[in-house]
Amino acid sequence: MQEDSTLVGKDVIVAVTTSADSQLPEQDAGAALPAGQGGQGGQVRSLQAARPQLLRALNEQLLLQHIRQVGPCSRAELARLSGLSKPTVSLALANVERSGLVREAGQRTGVPGRSAVLYEIRPDAGYVLGLDIGREYLRGALADLTGTVIGRSSRRSSSASVSRRVTELIALADELCGSAGLRRDEVTQTVIGSPGVYDPRRGAIALAGGLAGLGKPSVLKQLRAAFGDQLVLENDADAASLAEREHGHGREVGTFAFVWVGTGIGMGLVIDGQLHRGVHGVAGEIAYMPMSGGQGADPEDARRRGTLEAAGSAAAVVRAARRAGMRGPVTARRVFEAAAAGDERAAAVVAGEAELVARAVCAIVTVIDPELVVLGGGIGQAPGFAAAVAGELGRLAPVMPQVRVSALGTEAVVDGCLASGEELAWQRVTALAWSSMASDSAGIAAAPAGAATVLG
Repeated sequence: MQEDSTLVGKDVIVAVTTSADSQLPEQDAGAALPAGQGGQGGQVRSLQAARPQLLRALNEQLLLQHIRQVGPCSRAELARLSGLSKPTVSLALANVERSGLVREAGQRTGVPGRSAVLYEIRPDAGYVLGLDIGREYLRGALADLTGTVIGRSSRRSSSASVSRRVTELIALADELCGSAGLRRDEVTQTVIGSPGVYDPRRGAIALAGGLAGLGKPSVLKQLRAAFGDQLVLENDADAASLAEREHGHGREVGTFAFVWVGTGIGMGLVIDGQLHRGVHGVAGEIAYMPMSGGQGADPEDARRRGTLEAAGSAAAVVRAARRAGMRGPVTARRVFEAAAAGDERAAAVVAGEAELVARAVCAIVTVIDPELVVLGGGIGQAPGFAAAVAGELGRLAPVMPQVRVSALGTEAVVDGCLASGEELAWQRVTALAWSSMASDSAGIAAAPAGAATVLG
């Protein structure tokens, strides 16, 4: 794949490919091709033996992946897992240990025979910063290369200026890095979850809904200046679905839809274990479904945020409640609490919201046929709401998926950014290791699945 720093869809990718969604990487000129592959017009190229440097790099990569997946391993265990000989394992381990990616992790005791030296990935070989620039809150977390979270922080942002909000986000990042004794530029990979998708024609974020100021090109310039070429943008609903895949109900299924209903409405779609972004990066932007209903719809809001979001987000719930006669400081939370307490006006608003969300989910079911629909966000996770949506969906849908409340809390977007960033950070540190150990084996490391894109 050619190196490209152009923003694409919801992501921008620099010298990184995706293992499931992208084209296959070019075959190394010195590596052997399986019979029946290669060449043009059905002709088979002559087979060539792989260069020793390439074989060594492939062996090292294989051992690193085993250690990363299994945890601390001995030489004997790595030989058994990889099928490599013990001398080959010892040589490869020595190389990756010199590169700074692996370290000794003590010895295994309590088993027959000599105690074995264990090897593990160096946690401090790389760091990942996950940030969430939400409509009300700024959240973040810092993790090491093994995925261990070192610190978390969040703060409410009342700033109407997106530029000042971005400044607050940068300050939050500095706070997290400083608590771990790091500078911001020492972070291997930064991933920011935000509403919207990237518009390559304008060089800015589009479809940002309630954070319309996020679409100014100056915002991306501010982010680039702060985080450099290790910056990645991830759609917030997509990030939440990645977190659900890694840590929530999505671990149990291959295909599911994560539907976020709160201050906004969005969806992340995982098909056969891989996040689906679409050709233009707008897969999951269900806020723009031409669906309306209830008393909360607002034409002006629909032009700005999308028809479904204007009718079914938290602001719409508040509008519907006020139009139904509720007085005082009305919030979506108060509406749901009042409905649970028996207020008929609030109950009617909640029922209308459940029916609207069920219609949107029915449209998803008829196109994707997911095994599972996960509801997240402040409204999606409200007590009893999932059951109400499932009841409505049972009347509408031709088949019935499971409908479950997200197992994750308010940190879902941040956790998804960490999951995405960990793969990209791994890609970065291994690519640097290969280039330092053998220049002609650089870039052969397997690319992370569903990699998000770097702002360069």
